[in-house]
Amino acid sequence: MWRDRRVFPRSCMRSAHRGSTGAYNRNRYTRPRRRPQLALRAVTQPGTVRGPSRTIRAALCRDCPLARRRRGPLMNTHARWLCWSSLALLQAACNPTEDETSNVAAAAPAAASEQRAQIAAVQADRSQFVSTSAIGSGARDPGPRGALVGAGGPLPGLSVLELALFQVGREDFIEEESASDGLGPTMNLDSCGGCHSQPAMGGTSPAVNPQVAFAGKLSATNVVPPFITLKGPVREARFVKGSDGQRDGGVHALFTLAGRTDARDCRVRQPDFAGAMAAGNVIFRIPTPLFGAGLIELIPDGEILANLGRNTSTKRSLGIRGRGNIMPAAQAISAQPNKNGNDGTLGRFGWKAQNKSLLVFSGEAYNVEMGITNDLFPTERDETEACQYTHSPNSVTHLEAATPLEAISSIEKFTAFMRLLAPPTPSTDQPGGSASIANGKTLFANVGCALCHVPSLRTGNASVAALRYKNVNLYSDLLLHDMGAGLADGILQGEAGAREFRTAPLWGLGQRLFFLHDGRTSDLKQAVLAHRSDGSEANGVVSKFGALADREQQDLLNFLRSL
Repeated sequence: MWRDRRVFPRSCMRSAHRGSTGAYNRNRYTRPRRRPQLALRAVTQPGTVRGPSRTIRAALCRDCPLARRRRGPLMNTHARWLCWSSLALLQAACNPTEDETSNVAAAAPAAASEQRAQIAAVQADRSQFVSTSAIGSGARDPGPRGALVGAGGPLPGLSVLELALFQVGREDFIEEESASDGLGPTMNLDSCGGCHSQPAMGGTSPAVNPQVAFAGKLSATNVVPPFITLKGPVREARFVKGSDGQRDGGVHALFTLAGRTDARDCRVRQPDFAGAMAAGNVIFRIPTPLFGAGLIELIPDGEILANLGRNTSTKRSLGIRGRGNIMPAAQAISAQPNKNGNDGTLGRFGWKAQNKSLLVFSGEAYNVEMGITNDLFPTERDETEACQYTHSPNSVTHLEAATPLEAISSIEKFTAFMRLLAPPTPSTDQPGGSASIANGKTLFANVGCALCHVPSLRTGNASVAALRYKNVNLYSDLLLHDMGAGLADGILQGEAGAREFRTAPLWGLGQRLFFLHDGRTSDLKQAVLAHRSDGSEANGVVSKFGALADREQQDLLNFLRSL
């Protein structure tokens, strides 16, 4: 494999070319062959600035600091990949494998095309590109665990009837809906299971995005939005402002029934996502995993608020501000609960803890994500008469059903499935071995991650015995925190402000493929670094993470991937 000063930074060369004694070995450098450079130059698109490095700087990653570095064609090709995938590992650019080097030219055209399609979404917030200069280059995300799934089954200790209810709910959760079921007129997908299937049913976004195939299902004429890709995350889109310039924040469904063979009269158009992206007016959300959701639902408010008052001096020293006061959304206080506007209790589901219960979560998703009205959300979001193919509400309790399990509505079945879904099982030795995981768990607490990602809370006196007085090892305080400008999405939900998000539970993280609320990265280390930006409560903790030795950082990442 060839290396050259014009291609690789000196620090990378030193780490990659030390002899057996650890000495810096200049004799191993050779000049690059012309063939790779010619291959790379051949992918330059007509009409762009001549030369691949300038093309990448000027056309693809205009604002990305890595793309402005003049390190030669190979470094800039890697810089392009890093830019459009939210800075995957910096060290991959410094030390690509021999296979990576040989495959760059072959992969570049497809990468460039996909990058141009997604660039508007990436440009929406360049503050997500956190410098890794002080973070170290040795620690890497070990990637999703390939061991046994350890998720997707029912809670242990369920009764026979509870198990039957779980199974009925699971079947309805997987079912694909059609126009005759009430699907549409606008929707993001046609089943709950399509969004929540990684690593098992009830999880989160899968490796292959089903939205791409769904766009043309049954001859539909939908155009796949540029931020939806085959190997990217399932996403919903929200507009920050409406056409009148006022605050919006609502979900704008990606697809319509237009052209489908089961909805021939429907002519509803898709929103102008390209225009919204060009105006910087669209943000994204990916599905939240549902494992152990019933346990989360039954954590008493008092338990959450009691945790809010713990370790206050340590939190204050790290800039994790917060108190239990509830103020108007425009003045939302960090680390506060998101209270329900009707009964004053705490929300806990959704990226901003905007939903109080699993039933509300189910009813809203059925209506918003699939366009199916129900007992909780009985009104169509789009009332175009030609696009209605069944009665409304579309899904209700079936009073004439032969059995109780057949009588309950779909949203009640979804709720039962989620409520009785077991939490994920962590690994004790993968990745990195048990000693690395144990040390990473200690470091997780020492650097301050556990102040927000609280390892465990406890349920109360639940009516279901399998949920009663149980430790919930969710790694979340279920509170809202100000995550700074880098992660801000401009959306207000309940008491949650534009920069606030619920602390995401980390259990099951070991097998997730996409991270953060918008799925901007599939690299766990970059997700950690993205917590640091102007005004973020996590800045102090991320700085402490950066001060760790590479081996310690690796242990912490291994611990997270063991969950």
